[in-house]
Amino acid sequence: MNRTHRTHPTHRAEPRRTAGPGPVLRAVERLEHSPRADGLAGAVRRLVRAAPLGRARDVLHGVPLGHPAHPLLVQVPIGAWLSAAVLDLLPGQGRAARVLIGVGVGAAAPAALSGWTDWAELPPEQARVGLVHAASNVSALYLYGASLAARARGRAGTGRALAFAGLTCVGVGGALGGHLAYRQAAGANHAEAVPHTVGPGWHRLGPVSDLTEGRPVRATVDGVEVVVVREPDGTVRMLAERCAHMAGPLSQGEVADGCIRCPWHGSVFRLEDGWNVTGPATAPQPAFDTRVVDGRVEARLRRAPGT
Repeated sequence: MNRTHRTHPTHRAEPRRTAGPGPVLRAVERLEHSPRADGLAGAVRRLVRAAPLGRARDVLHGVPLGHPAHPLLVQVPIGAWLSAAVLDLLPGQGRAARVLIGVGVGAAAPAALSGWTDWAELPPEQARVGLVHAASNVSALYLYGASLAARARGRAGTGRALAFAGLTCVGVGGALGGHLAYRQAAGANHAEAVPHTVGPGWHRLGPVSDLTEGRPVRATVDGVEVVVVREPDGTVRMLAERCAHMAGPLSQGEVADGCIRCPWHGSVFRLEDGWNVTGPATAPQPAFDTRVVDGRVEARLRRAPGT
């Protein structure tokens, strides 16, 4: 007897339909695009840039570390204040909580100075979020100061309440800081993808005769934009075109003393090897080896030793 086998259709799960970003993300996105505080931001930016920090400005950016210093510095006040909140929930730990709150208040100063230094070199959308991020943290600092004052007057309950309010502000500021770092890529190395994109070996560019001495020219190597500079001795130098700080176009920058300056925020890179001589860029610029074959420039990505 023949039996007919029926095949049942495969039911695929329908993609989940959502209404898009939630209310929190929508609020932050509205903040990004609102120009209401741009006048204030411009005034504060000029003030921060005019501060006589000298070489300390690069230290505050994190140039010696190779990455922004601000995320590292904020760990101390956040850790101290969070630990104080735990102690405030335990009996007999008021004195230890006060010590930790004081440590957090003291450590907030260098963290804030580093943050403002970075903030002053951000584009408008990031600066708007950063301004509210800073306001949240300043509010937290005020509340923790008030908490210490209340505790000193023997009002322990009020002091604890103010400290928990401060921790709430720290949480809001931290969430906005995460948005800045991970959604808006503030502080990220915008040239990191270059070593993973350019293929190995030599790549041919245009004629060396097309290069004018000392004038940066934009070109393409294996689909990646580069800036090419012909030096007075005829040496051809080549770096990734997009600045590691905020992807500014280096080909529109100024060449001087063997370096090129980003036209957007002033980061200076050494043409010989891409080293970030001054910030706000904290990462060096990917560099290329070059040679001239039959009158045409060829380039090869300079790999790190041992790779």
